[in-house]
Amino acid sequence: MKRHRPLPSPAPSSTTGTPKPTITHYYSSKKPKTPLLLLPDLKQTPKWIPLNLPKSELYLPLTFPTGQTFRWKQITPFQFTGVIGPHLISLKHSNQTHVSYCLHNNTSQSDARSKLLDFLNMAISLTDLWSDFSAADPRFAELAGCLSGARVLRQDPLECLIQFICSSNNNIKRITQMVDFVSSLGNYVGEVEGVAFYEFPTLERLAEVSEEEHRKAGFGYRAKYIRGTVEELQSKPGGGVEWLMSLRKLDLESAVEALTSLPGVGPKVAACIALFSLDQHHAVPVDTHVWKIATRYLIPELAGKKLTPKLCSHVADAFVERYGKYAGWAQTLLFIAELPSQKALLQSLNETVKDVKPEKIKEEEGS
Repeated sequence: MKRHRPLPSPAPSSTTGTPKPTITHYYSSKKPKTPLLLLPDLKQTPKWIPLNLPKSELYLPLTFPTGQTFRWKQITPFQFTGVIGPHLISLKHSNQTHVSYCLHNNTSQSDARSKLLDFLNMAISLTDLWSDFSAADPRFAELAGCLSGARVLRQDPLECLIQFICSSNNNIKRITQMVDFVSSLGNYVGEVEGVAFYEFPTLERLAEVSEEEHRKAGFGYRAKYIRGTVEELQSKPGGGVEWLMSLRKLDLESAVEALTSLPGVGPKVAACIALFSLDQHHAVPVDTHVWKIATRYLIPELAGKKLTPKLCSHVADAFVERYGKYAGWAQTLLFIAELPSQKALLQSLNETVKDVKPEKIKEEEGS
């Protein structure tokens, strides 16, 4: 997945005529109606609090701009801002090493920290994982030094589900615009460096948006899938949010089967959701990029063959056989290492290639 910067705000529309509704129009035109005096004061000097996490356990540029989530914005090269529940949070590296966080709005500091650590999957030690992977695979031993700190996030399942429906057969810029539009349906929580942030909308709020409104916003055929999925979730006994959370307790096969019953969720999207939000650490999303990685390093005897659903299962099994119960983390790391948009960063971290010009690296358009 490609790195991306916050979407620029469009120029104000003319007072004459009605602008054509687009994703950017819908997203940027949704302004909070709350009087300014009642909005959080984000102009104060940010209070940065250490998370006591070394770069080896969390390196932001190798975690956030890698296609796991499309709701966090890169404010500076080493600062990312996003929303977790009701909390508007920034993360940054101090001297490009240890990580600190800043809570921008007036919510509970203790709750924000707790939810942040859960979101970052900090119950899992990267140092231990990378050591195991390096012992199992010489390729990992080569990459471990420059890829340390690349984490798999533990996202809210509803938020993750909607994002990856948007990601299907799409490019990064458009996925981000779609996710920004959906996000803008939620409660406004504040602004950082000119970028407005919103709490992810509830299932009830999503149900108020028609398929036609999504189509007018530029979602195309995905509008039908989002609307259909929301309706399916609303029909679940106990509620759709509870149903999604319950998938964390299932085995991977059962979780994927449940997810693929939803409109617009195929095996790859289901594997992404399972890995990035449902604690299915050995889920391996397989696409043509992962297929190339697998045939290069794991199953070279299949190089040149066409990827089929049966071979997708074979690839996932090959990752699990090599890397064990955290195979999805290993696959994510190898995937990051192959991204054209990340290679300049990896080269600079490894200090093996000089004078890299990132602007000359062709951006990857597929998801």
